[in-house]
Amino acid sequence: MEMLLVGAGGCTAYDVVLILQRGRHAVLGCSVDVQAERADVDPKVFTRIHLAFKVSGRALPVAAVERAVALSHEKYCSATAMLAHTAAITHSVEVVEAP
Repeated sequence: MEMLLVGAGGCTAYDVVLILQRGRHAVLGCSVDVQAERADVDPKVFTRIHLAFKVSGRALPVAAVERAVALSHEKYCSATAMLAHTAAITHSVEVVEAP
């Protein structure tokens, strides 16, 4: 089950970086902290998932990062799309200025 979360985090992080790069933003890194809750009864599917994005770069507009995260969840990330059938997925975004 943990591998599913790792896969979802990796899938959506890849999307976010690619979207920002295509928008010609100077993104240098992206990490995702994934926290989840599971149902108490079998098959104990995920019921809540929170993805905390930390994106670093130079002069990254917060709005561009938030849009990239939203596009990943709404359109591109098949892993989170699949998990969304049983889990409420939320996210948060932190943009860090790289030195």
